[in-house]
Amino acid sequence: MVHSVELIFDPETETVVRGIWDALRDKDIPSQAPASRPHATLTVAQRIDADADAALRELTDRFPIECRLGATLIFGRSAGVLARLLVPTGELLDLQAEAYRRCLPFLVPAPMPHAEPGQWTPHVTLARRIAPARLTTAVRIAGRPAEIAGHAVGLRHWDGDKRVEHLIG
Repeated sequence: MVHSVELIFDPETETVVRGIWDALRDKDIPSQAPASRPHATLTVAQRIDADADAALRELTDRFPIECRLGATLIFGRSAGVLARLLVPTGELLDLQAEAYRRCLPFLVPAPMPHAEPGQWTPHVTLARRIAPARLTTAVRIAGRPAEIAGHAVGLRHWDGDKRVEHLIG
């Protein structure tokens, strides 16, 4: 598994995303529910040492941050990952770059390349391993509502090995 540092959202935004997860699951599309929490990954590595949490605490005074979940995205080729774009703003891109920089000494063995500033695609994952035959239905469900306005309210360190979140702040 992997470790990640992630943005977490206000309860209203989480509720809307969870509603999409439930609607996908109701159509037999493998959504993130109930195993996860709506989030946007800022950086990721095989392991992130717990000392990274202290290095990230200074960033908590930046919250809440207004955010919008926009277009539906599909990553991958045969069995896609369905997501919603977390519309990038200067504030969001700066936060991601700073979180990446602060975590860099604690990422083992190294950060995954798609999380490097300039390579990062901000998004909230809705479903994984979607069969091509289910994609049309999945995209239709994932695109409603067309835009989700909300707030990122904090950071968490996700330990994917133990499946445990550590709130930062």
